Amino acid sequence: MLNITILTPEKKLYEGQANSVIVPSVDGSFEVLTNHAPVVAALAQGTITITDAAAKKNKVEISGGFVEVLDNNISLLVQQ
Repeated sequence: MLNITILTPEKKLYEGQANSVIVPSVDGSFEVLTNHAPVVAALAQGTITITDAAAKKNKVEISGGFVEVLDNNISLLVQQ
């Protein structure tokens, strides 16, 4: 299970657990699953797709930002 936090400069958009997260990086979208290798990447405009434990998909539109993946924790600092 992944722990995910999505923050903007103004507020916390999302916090919870997920089975997978798809993020739109500047080099193309990629999916983060449990035990993903550590990564820091710049985000492009697009949609973050979060699949929770009940297989429900939550989508967050962003205009850019950064993502850090480390030890099953995903931190996203984004602009909306």
